[in-house]
Amino acid sequence: MPQKAEKKAKPQKREKLFHPQSRKADQLVRAQHRKSKLEDLTKARKKKQSKQVDILSFFYDHLPPEGVASLTLPELHSIIRDVWLTRHDAELEEEKKSRRKGRPKSAREENLEAVKLTEAEHYRTGFEVIDLTDVANVALFRQWDRKDAAFIKQLRYIRVCSSLPDVFTLSRPGLHPSLKKADTITSEDTEMAVDEDEAPLLLEPPSRFSSTIMTMDEIPA
Repeated sequence: MPQKAEKKAKPQKREKLFHPQSRKADQLVRAQHRKSKLEDLTKARKKKQSKQVDILSFFYDHLPPEGVASLTLPELHSIIRDVWLTRHDAELEEEKKSRRKGRPKSAREENLEAVKLTEAEHYRTGFEVIDLTDVANVALFRQWDRKDAAFIKQLRYIRVCSSLPDVFTLSRPGLHPSLKKADTITSEDTEMAVDEDEAPLLLEPPSRFSSTIMTMDEIPA
């Protein structure tokens, strides 16, 4: 029987080489820089979204109990002051106990102390938080699956501060149709209920507080 002809191996393509200063080499360098920049932006966006989800999950755990439509403004302040701002206290105390006398603070201890001081100052001057005092917003928030970062934009947020505990500003009205409908229904009543002395504060643009306000997106981990 005639032997089958052996298949010839296909020659491998040689990688093209370009002069470092050629137009093609410049195009490749720019393409690589663009790819690296896009990868960095993607990582930063995912990190930011992860922080947002963590913060929102904290307040999800402090939703009003079933049967209660919403929280009062003092109750929301209590959660921020007594739970949110003190959430690192136990770990910070452990760090202090484990440090031998005369030894410098650990990096973790210094970081926790810095976070506490920063968050306390932001709460004093202006802190953005999901609005748990709004009935429609609370009902919408209960539907969150605690994973979807895109859902964050659907919700309503307000800005509160410890120095003015009876006043809040609307920082983000929320994109969900149910919130817009609720705002339309109650807008006239809200305007009539605003105290004339407090009205300038409620209507003050967020830019007034830009040097001191930390939004939820910027809270340190």
